[in-house]
Amino acid sequence: MTGFGRAEIARRGVTATVEVRAVNSRYLDVTARLPRILSQREKDIKEIVRSCVNRGSLVISVTVEAEDDGLAPMKVNKTAAKTYLKLLNDLRKTAKIRERVRLEHLLKFSEVFEVPRDDQSDEREWAVVEEALRAALEGFNIMRRSEGGELAKDLDRRIRWLSQTVEEIEQLSRSRLPEEREKLHKRIAELVEDKSVIDQNRLELEIALLADKLDVTEECVRFRSHTKFFLETMTASDSAGRKLNFLVQEINREANTIGSKTNDADIAHRVVQIKEEVEKIREQLQNIE
Repeated sequence: MTGFGRAEIARRGVTATVEVRAVNSRYLDVTARLPRILSQREKDIKEIVRSCVNRGSLVISVTVEAEDDGLAPMKVNKTAAKTYLKLLNDLRKTAKIRERVRLEHLLKFSEVFEVPRDDQSDEREWAVVEEALRAALEGFNIMRRSEGGELAKDLDRRIRWLSQTVEEIEQLSRSRLPEEREKLHKRIAELVEDKSVIDQNRLELEIALLADKLDVTEECVRFRSHTKFFLETMTASDSAGRKLNFLVQEINREANTIGSKTNDADIAHRVVQIKEEVEKIREQLQNIE
């Protein structure tokens, strides 16, 4: 489900801003954009997100501003600088280049500079970032719940329309059975000139079997069972997105069976309408966790 959440927290000289953006996805995919000082906290951030969100493609953007405490913001990584200098000199000799290695060449390697690691500073900043992240996720979920309420109303209306339409299909099917039986009798009578050779018992049995194949009562009962469970699942407190997707697949399966068994234009027209509505429901379910 799409959503947005933002929070800014200031504590103990540290200001952390966290933005959460999400687009639809069948699974949970989290991308964290962090300042270098918090690069080791990516796993912690993803664990917090997973505890609050089950589906969606999320981008977590974090910015941190800290008051100057007198420490240099960066320092030279002497080991990296010496290593790169040696490698460049080796390359220069191998390629027989006369030009000397200059400072500008070393500056192209970002590892030459590093952020001072201060465990206390990291813990202090992480505590503020974690608080801002949880606040942003709370706002994010509030927005999604509001959107989910509107989606629930739309889905409820569509599912009830499906149930009503399948009731109409069942009534039409029942009213058509006597007519279909009569048509079969007439067609057989036209094909067989000598009526005496017809085994009436066998004829009635074949007609009954054929009428049973045309009967869609069983499919309609299962269809209504799926729509009933769909409405019940929407009111459940746990995540329902995958269950609803499964139920829509079953609803569509029953619609296909009804369409294959009927040879009535009115019923076929309603089946087409049902499948169109089911496809719209399927698209909406991509927004539901």
